Amino acid sequence: LAFTTDGVGSKIIVAREVGKWDTIGIDCIAMNVNDLLAVGAEPIAFVDYLAMEVMDEKVAAEIGKGLDEGARIARISIVGGETATLPEIINGFDLAGSAVGVIHGRDRIITGERIEKGDAIIGVPSSGIHSNGLTLARKVILDAGYSFNDPFPPEPSKTIGEELLTPTRIYTEVLDLIKECDVHGLAHITGSGIMKLKRLTDLEFNIYNPLPPQPIFTFLQEIGDIPEDEMYRTFNMGMGFLAVVADDYAKDACDILGGKVVGVIE
Repeated sequence: LAFTTDGVGSKIIVAREVGKWDTIGIDCIAMNVNDLLAVGAEPIAFVDYLAMEVMDEKVAAEIGKGLDEGARIARISIVGGETATLPEIINGFDLAGSAVGVIHGRDRIITGERIEKGDAIIGVPSSGIHSNGLTLARKVILDAGYSFNDPFPPEPSKTIGEELLTPTRIYTEVLDLIKECDVHGLAHITGSGIMKLKRLTDLEFNIYNPLPPQPIFTFLQEIGDIPEDEMYRTFNMGMGFLAVVADDYAKDACDILGGKVVGVIE
């Protein structure tokens, strides 16, 4: 079995500012499920924890819609949960969850220990900012004089807040990858960005052909004058998941994941 627990961080503040609650439940599921997938586990069960300063049944119901949708996408069962009203502790809301997954055999556990020189690194597109780097993003946006309800300059048909609330992608394709390919390492790109690969191996890696960042990242970098290295340390920069596979399996891995070869282990 594999177990994980995670939340949506300060993304919930954006939801509160915009008054849109129906997607952060997807993020909560995604943050947990993607971490399970990164060790080769098939997600089977999830529980959520919603803490509120004042009970708001409408908000709770909207969050529940997102949780249900996330569970449907991830093919995981929500087996329990807790909603707590804590006016003396919580200012606003907080949402977190825990998930359990099963690994079908010791040979299916993905730790990174099999990573070797010459392995291909496959980058899989993110859906946007996901659920990391929101504290910096919020600061940069507000310091530049924008509000979350302003039109998003690269795509004025939606607001900045709506762009930030784009749900985190759930990478269930990884299960097929493990069945079909020689997988040596997996990384869910959250905090620390692509440097999470260093948690898998001491070998050097070269990301020579990264996926293009979505417009949200270019927007944040321009208005906040954020250095390139800090962008890649803080945000996923268009790559929400990385898979390290034996080079002979690179093409098959790209086909399964809908990604491309972005680098190599050196």
